[in-house]
Amino acid sequence: MERQEVIKILTDTEVLMTGHFLLTSGRHSDKYLQCARIFQYPEHAFKIAAHLATQFSDDGIDLVIGPAIGGIILSYEMGRALGVKTIFAERDNGLMTLKRGFEIQKRSRVLVVEDVVTTGGSVKEVIELVKEHQAEVLGVAAIVDRSDGKVDFGTKFCCAIRMDVTSYKPEECPLCKNDIALVKPGSRVFAQS
Repeated sequence: MERQEVIKILTDTEVLMTGHFLLTSGRHSDKYLQCARIFQYPEHAFKIAAHLATQFSDDGIDLVIGPAIGGIILSYEMGRALGVKTIFAERDNGLMTLKRGFEIQKRSRVLVVEDVVTTGGSVKEVIELVKEHQAEVLGVAAIVDRSDGKVDFGTKFCCAIRMDVTSYKPEECPLCKNDIALVKPGSRVFAQS
């Protein structure tokens, strides 16, 4: 898939939004990514997953796993594209674990997936979980890599698109200086203090 095609899908599905956003970190940005929105459109989710799967089609993957919540649907779509079993990991008392009777067989060849990678923290936790089960991580796949090239999983890493999302300290934000309304994604516009 070409970059422009991925951008069009992300824009059409309102994954990629532009405006003036308050990020979880407290910083401000003119872009916001809500990757969960792509999963409202199975044809787009499958198209991106199928594209990502081609990067791993010769690797002998046995299992696809993603962290809850962002990796659940993507792991299913990647597993479908690769024709292999899929599961997801979830937190229990703050630790990534397997529940619901899910298992990772010893020596299985595993692909870890996530919707958006920023710091890679959840992916790294899933990688450790896979290794605890004496299985081999053959790669990581994500729809969006917004780590600015700073994340290293110690294995092959493929994404549909790399995006650098600039953010600002509130006191340095040019959007605030231009009186553009600040929005906290998922909520209504609120007054700045």
